[in-house]
Amino acid sequence: MQFRATAIPALAALFLASACAASTAAREPAPPPVTDAATLATLDRVLAGDHRSDANRARDAWRHPKETLQFFGLREDMAVLEVWPGGGGWYTEVLAPTLRERGRYIAAGFDPAAESEYMQRGIKAFADKLASRPDLYDRVTVTALQHPGALQPVPAGSVDMVLTFRNLHNWMAREAAEEMLAAMYAALKPGGILGLVEHRADPSKPQDPRARSGYVRTDYAIELARAAGFELIGQSEVNANPKDTKDHANGVWSLPPTFRGGDVDRDRLAAIGESDRMTLRFRKPAG
Repeated sequence: MQFRATAIPALAALFLASACAASTAAREPAPPPVTDAATLATLDRVLAGDHRSDANRARDAWRHPKETLQFFGLREDMAVLEVWPGGGGWYTEVLAPTLRERGRYIAAGFDPAAESEYMQRGIKAFADKLASRPDLYDRVTVTALQHPGALQPVPAGSVDMVLTFRNLHNWMAREAAEEMLAAMYAALKPGGILGLVEHRADPSKPQDPRARSGYVRTDYAIELARAAGFELIGQSEVNANPKDTKDHANGVWSLPPTFRGGDVDRDRLAAIGESDRMTLRFRKPAG
């Protein structure tokens, strides 16, 4: 199924019809904390580690890494693919050390063949980050997942979990969301989990198919994933922020930590905090 801009009118009825169902479907409660005590202990140790800067640690209050990873069902013996960790690798600091001894962490970033200076800077920044702490990051596998030239980051059916944080809008902006989700589906083992966090749009407003504000409607995200073959098995409010009005002059980038508007209205935006976010758990059918 194609979700290009030209296809949006034809899909309007689908999204309207499914909006009610999507808002309530599979709202199973978040599973209890990870039953593997070793994983919990490792997460606690890693989150308290001295490799995390004060600035990154401050984001925990908004990003809830432990609770989010528990909801997704992370275990430290899994093979986990994170898609677009970014040059700073915020979740890399958590996932790579957690999976280092018993699992495998694969970072699928930008295509090294990309001509974008922004992407090349990101690739270098991420490589420098890994090189800065070989005691934590020496076993990280770096690969690429980017439409159109790098769509097979790992062998098909080889990972237990795919995670991506605040990236769906980027792929929508490039009209590549379908291909990216299809590649993630292919990477997972049958029964594998896709954990997706994204800036959540106002459900009463039409969805911009290019997500220029950085916000995505939950029903829209769910339908994109379902079109790739995933089944929704859970939603969590762990990353919700009811203070976020989602109508900012510079979109989601008006809010911390970006503050794209500079000092304009900075105190009010800082008081809001980071964006309101959906946290969705999908599964690749076992069949």
